[in-house]
Amino acid sequence: MSAHTNKTKEELNRSVSEQRQKLQTFRFAMAGSKTKNVKEGRNLRKEIARSLTELHARKSEARNPKSETNSKSQNV
Repeated sequence: MSAHTNKTKEELNRSVSEQRQKLQTFRFAMAGSKTKNVKEGRNLRKEIARSLTELHARKSEARNPKSETNSKSQNV
């Protein structure tokens, strides 16, 4: 997962786009029975999910930055 945290937002978006294209190609190959590696689809979906999770985490962090004073006052 650390590989995803080191990437920029643009790199993550590009990665998601590329992975979705690969998944589409894989699905067409499966329909035509041309694929030998049947686990490839699962791995592609997981990679997409990891990238999207990192993007959403960054987006929510940008919206709600956590500060020390806010969290301490809420705990007291």
